[in-house]
Amino acid sequence: MGRAYQNRKDSIAKTSDAKAKVYSKYGREIYVSAKAGGPDPDGNLSLRGLIERAKKDQVPSHVIEKAIAKAQGVGGEDYSPAIYEGYGPGGCMVMIYCLTDNPNRTFGDVRLCFTKTKCKIGTQGTVSHMFDHAGILSFNGEDDEAVLEALLSADVDVTDIENEEGKITVFIPHTEYFKAKQALLDAFGEIDFDVDEIQYLPQNTSPISGDDIPLFEKFLDMLNDLDDVQNVYHNAAY
Repeated sequence: MGRAYQNRKDSIAKTSDAKAKVYSKYGREIYVSAKAGGPDPDGNLSLRGLIERAKKDQVPSHVIEKAIAKAQGVGGEDYSPAIYEGYGPGGCMVMIYCLTDNPNRTFGDVRLCFTKTKCKIGTQGTVSHMFDHAGILSFNGEDDEAVLEALLSADVDVTDIENEEGKITVFIPHTEYFKAKQALLDAFGEIDFDVDEIQYLPQNTSPISGDDIPLFEKFLDMLNDLDDVQNVYHNAAY
């Protein structure tokens, strides 16, 4: 599972967004999290994790503060999650996670990315059964046994745990994410998480080659240019 996650991280690094896109992405996610769980990071672990990640990605404080303030106001945008799935170049499997205030517009924009790169958008469930919806927590550490004991003592269902080069990475079902994070904070105090996310991890990889590689990169670029797209998950390997 860890290798599949790293493959996805590597692919995203190849098609990293411009700063404005990154700011917009975090602003929207922080807004949704603060509106759903409250504006206080101490009482909203999801918001706390988002703020920490945003700061690591050098998102300015005023962007974060503006998103939280907007969530405390009356009215404003009403974003909801939307997931689209299908097959990309070379037959690889793709899932696109969006936050949208207009699902019809977003679906049309995402579908256009598929059709312009000769790909096929599917219905709900087309490929999602081949991805694990997982929480991932990664931080500096050596004693994975102590980490596992702390999680099991808190009745957390641990899918996998890795200890490589002084880095411990814990994989849990997405439903256990908040419980797992709180258990680690309770057991070890403040932790500087390198990875603190809920992701869709592919269960296997699909090699692509030849003309499919530039077509796939064009496909990713088109998706990442859409404001509503927050993350693209895939199992392509090249």
